[in-house]
Amino acid sequence: MYHSSKPSPDNSYIRPAHRGKHKIFIGMAPGVGKTYRMLEEGHRLRQEGMDVVIGLLETHNRQETAQRAAGLEIVPRRQINCSGVILSEMDTEAILARQPQLVLIDELAHTNVPGSQCEKRYQDSRTRLKARHSKPKALA
Repeated sequence: MYHSSKPSPDNSYIRPAHRGKHKIFIGMAPGVGKTYRMLEEGHRLRQEGMDVVIGLLETHNRQETAQRAAGLEIVPRRQINCSGVILSEMDTEAILARQPQLVLIDELAHTNVPGSQCEKRYQDSRTRLKARHSKPKALA
């Protein structure tokens, strides 16, 4: 049987599957800097040339957190009508369509609006991991 040391031209297009990775920032209490640190890392990686977006950010009216987000693209939230009340949630479909290299997601333990595809935000995160997005998250 003949074995070539060169890959077949047909095989050159085949790449192994790759899943994204989680990096979770955990703190003992609200306001200790989880979100701020996540944003700092997002800025650092953006400066290194990575395509970084904010998938969801909760500033909790902290001015310094909002200021730290400046300069990073924010994927707009999706508006959902829930019993006559308009609520906003992370737009997973928009993030997948945008295809960033890195997605910053805050408040991972959040419960989504009833009727959402996933009950919890961390479950939404699995969808992006399967789609090969890496995403540091601040878990508050």
